[in-house]
Amino acid sequence: MPLRRTEQVSDRYRGLDTWQDDAILTAMLQGQASAVATVQRALPALSAAASDIVGRYESGGRLIYAGAGSSGVIARLDALELPGTYGIPSERIVTLIAGGEESLRCLNNGAEDDREEARSAIEPLELTKQDSVIGISASGSTPYVLAVMEAARAASALTLGMACNADAPLLKLCMHEVLLDSEPEVVAGSTRMNAGTAQKCALNLLSTLVAIRLGHVYDGMMVNLRAENSKLKERATDIVTRASGVDALTAGQYLEETGGAVKPAILMGAGVRSARDADALLSSVKGNLRRALEVNAEETEGSVACRSGEETKEANKDQGKKEISHG
Repeated sequence: MPLRRTEQVSDRYRGLDTWQDDAILTAMLQGQASAVATVQRALPALSAAASDIVGRYESGGRLIYAGAGSSGVIARLDALELPGTYGIPSERIVTLIAGGEESLRCLNNGAEDDREEARSAIEPLELTKQDSVIGISASGSTPYVLAVMEAARAASALTLGMACNADAPLLKLCMHEVLLDSEPEVVAGSTRMNAGTAQKCALNLLSTLVAIRLGHVYDGMMVNLRAENSKLKERATDIVTRASGVDALTAGQYLEETGGAVKPAILMGAGVRSARDADALLSSVKGNLRRALEVNAEETEGSVACRSGEETKEANKDQGKKEISHG
């Protein structure tokens, strides 16, 4: 049976340990660049998966990651960034990693073979068809990840498998297959390198596209961020200024009224009367800022047109009265 691509030893790196440092570093860098390039071929799969995830999330579902070893850590990193960057509630994001939380301190490589642990971890989540479960495994055959995805499929949840070997069991198991066909590692089997880079890149693209489609990005700005430090507070003020056209002082005042929430502050800058009205408008369009701005503009135009019509009627009445009196 041929070795999986992620385990292959490449003749290209024969004598690697005798090379000069710059040659070794160049070889590793080329491997990283090649790994990123492989994600290009996965873009259609990532796009289809993102669309499906958005639909289920908007129906109340969660985003659940599952991985082991380096893949699990990469998955956890992606999940941790979403609440602060895009305001996605942390309670709607779950990461399952073989070996549990302890593996984030010291990786438990033996745990990746433990199917029972995977089943014990996934069962309390009580998966539904609204949930989206992303399984990440460089080899595509990690027992822990396969067990999680089997449970997800049984619950009719969305299943996405991300692997670096064609025909991997994980890909065959899932409705969305993301093959990251990275080259053999410079150090054979060290999948934290090429495979890990491809996985991180693909997850970055996937979760960011989901956030964009959920309406958390406007003109390239993260309009649903949590302004939890001075840097982010400055960023929030700048975003409100750029998106609504108000000055920084006014933007800061609106952010105070909204409790630091950027989207409603932008809407107030666009003419919505209060933070409460802005929140109500956002709720009516599932939090999509662009759509909320469009609705506000339509309502404003309608209001202006209505007032103009009434003024025209009053003017016509006055003109009529004058003509009668002159007659």
